[in-house]
Amino acid sequence: IGTRWEDMKAQISAGLNFAISGIPYWTMDIGGFCVESRYTRAQEGSADLDEWRELNTRWHQFGAFCPLYRSHGQFPLREIYNIAPGNHPAYQSIVWYDKLRYRLMPYIYTLAGMTWHNDYTIMRPLVMDFNGDATVNNIGDQYMFGPSIMVAPVYAYKARSREVYFPAASGWYDFYTGQYLSGGERRTVNAPYERMPLFVREGAILPFGPEINFTAENPAGPVTLYVYTGKNGVFTLYEDEGVNYDYEKGQFSQIPFTWNEAAGTLTIGTRLGSWDGMPETRTFNVVWISKEKPVAFDLSATPQTSVTYNGAELVVPRK
Repeated sequence: IGTRWEDMKAQISAGLNFAISGIPYWTMDIGGFCVESRYTRAQEGSADLDEWRELNTRWHQFGAFCPLYRSHGQFPLREIYNIAPGNHPAYQSIVWYDKLRYRLMPYIYTLAGMTWHNDYTIMRPLVMDFNGDATVNNIGDQYMFGPSIMVAPVYAYKARSREVYFPAASGWYDFYTGQYLSGGERRTVNAPYERMPLFVREGAILPFGPEINFTAENPAGPVTLYVYTGKNGVFTLYEDEGVNYDYEKGQFSQIPFTWNEAAGTLTIGTRLGSWDGMPETRTFNVVWISKEKPVAFDLSATPQTSVTYNGAELVVPRK
């Protein structure tokens, strides 16, 4: 993989082709492995260094929503602080998505559980989830990350917008602002340097964990559930020890969540299964997003509801 925009674009469709072929754990060299000479010679203040930083920023934004998230390549050095200083938008954006990746670990680890137990595929071309919509048949530059998040990478230098198709079978929410968007339309959406377009499917229940530096740091930490209302929705949180193969022997747990649009209730169902060291109680924070009341993504905000769960069914009314 070369350090070129066209190589980055090619990785999107390559990853989707791997996924639809039944290979779930695909990844690539974020930033490209083989570096153009102009980047190795780039000096501070040069146009080449500006492009190198933006290329890595966009590639990290995309890479954070791949089954495996890894940076790998020849010189220049790839540590974030070597790509750009801390006050640069490239540094700030890469760190933001790195932290988001870890906050999404309850969701991503559940997708991994689905991959093992249900032969699921994490990175999904739109045709896998919206095969009744002929418009998605040849879209190779946007995709679903699990059942809930639609990803639209930016792969052109200095691009600050891009066209996105919103499948007709669902309504959609802007991940960052919470604004509702109807399906069945193409739109040109904003894509500032620091952010890649992300959208959440109507009816989705997205779990976020606490800020962590490694996956085993806080397994009993609170989980914040973002509920994107408008349709009924379900999500089943999968957990296990995370460090061995005991899940193959049945050592894992599942907590089902069900959003009932008509009743306005979120049901946290009875926990199924167990594993060594499993927390007996959990704190679930809940945030509801609706067409009428969009909520900007902000995990530092006070949740609308917080409940303590001990494994028995719990019904949480919307506030």
